[in-house]
Amino acid sequence: MIRVISFVKTSIDKVDVKQHIFQPKSCLLIIILCILGCSQMEETSHNFQHDLDLLKKYTEPIVLKSNGDQCQLILVPEYQGRVMTSTSNGLGGSSYGWINDKLIQSGEIKSHINAYGGEDRFWVGPEGGQFSVFFEQDNPFNLDHWHTPAAIDTEPFQFDTFSDTQAQLSKTMHLVNYSGYEFKAKVDRKVTIFNSSEIEKNLNITTKGTLFVGYQSENILTNLGQRSWKKNTGLLSIWILGMFKPSDDTWVIIPYKNELNLNTSYFGAVPPEKLKITDKVILFKGDGKSRSKIGLPPKNAQSLFGSFDAANKVLTIVQFSLSDDQDYVNSLWEIQKAPYRGDVINSYNDGPTENGDQIGPFYELESSSPTKELDPGQSIKHLHNTYHFEGDFKTLNALSKQMLDFDLSSIEY
Repeated sequence: MIRVISFVKTSIDKVDVKQHIFQPKSCLLIIILCILGCSQMEETSHNFQHDLDLLKKYTEPIVLKSNGDQCQLILVPEYQGRVMTSTSNGLGGSSYGWINDKLIQSGEIKSHINAYGGEDRFWVGPEGGQFSVFFEQDNPFNLDHWHTPAAIDTEPFQFDTFSDTQAQLSKTMHLVNYSGYEFKAKVDRKVTIFNSSEIEKNLNITTKGTLFVGYQSENILTNLGQRSWKKNTGLLSIWILGMFKPSDDTWVIIPYKNELNLNTSYFGAVPPEKLKITDKVILFKGDGKSRSKIGLPPKNAQSLFGSFDAANKVLTIVQFSLSDDQDYVNSLWEIQKAPYRGDVINSYNDGPTENGDQIGPFYELESSSPTKELDPGQSIKHLHNTYHFEGDFKTLNALSKQMLDFDLSSIEY
């Protein structure tokens, strides 16, 4: 069954040369430059139509729309129901999510992770530690022994229902943690694209003067087993990760409260030129050139954070259901003294590993739910909203000041 609500065939953008007269040599040069330029553009700046056509060739995508056809997103059940990308300006508009074209086209299944991309993908934590679901028992915590569970990596989610603006999916999964505890769980996932009035209400802003798109993933994790999940054998959390296109002019912006206790120990020290801390916000470079990660604990977290791409004039905002609970799984790659003192917000900047390999480039904006001991049939829920605003600097800066309490003009590039 084809589940795309509507689409049109890809058209290749062409350079208009009708108003110019060229000599033969000049024509040949222009043709060569156009071919090279179009090739480079396809690799670096795909529009939404291109990404939709790619995904239609290899999957059965669902397209959700609002505000006519202006705001759209692509959801792929085969890729765990993740939102692959979105646009604020129809088929020819910018495509905001990072998509791993080469992996999708290859059909190859990787052993550690199949990073298909996507602006909102469902994962579970913890990633590291004695209760990790990414490492097998007694294996060392290193990249060679890190494997993403198939249920959140290669296995499809069941497609349940959809309308023009909403899709519902589900998945029953079996997970085993580092300590050998077995989980039987169910995931229910609902993705909803917002209209302009919903975006304005959610964020208490006006969208006037911008192109915009916004959507929510509602994620529920239920204990389907016959035993209660307890702290001493390990718990799970809902972890939503968004992968976005990097640029040399992109900074992640994370407002914080209270005395800062920033976690920078995931993958070694963050290069000092890629991390700046003010008395209100953390700035973390999203250039996709240096592998590093930061995390914010619950005492410092606020429910809004985001990024600004000055090169493409895009302000991205993530809003999530921040809880007063203090138990968050710890994902550090080590046996932990405090396995439930983890982070609420994370940001990852992709880059080459020690052997020079690289998945991306991309950068990530991530949020996690708190964890709880769950009796059979009990659940936890996590909401993760993503918004993109595209426009002139003055308008985007006003939005940043209002939502993030941060003046974009203070960034030094």
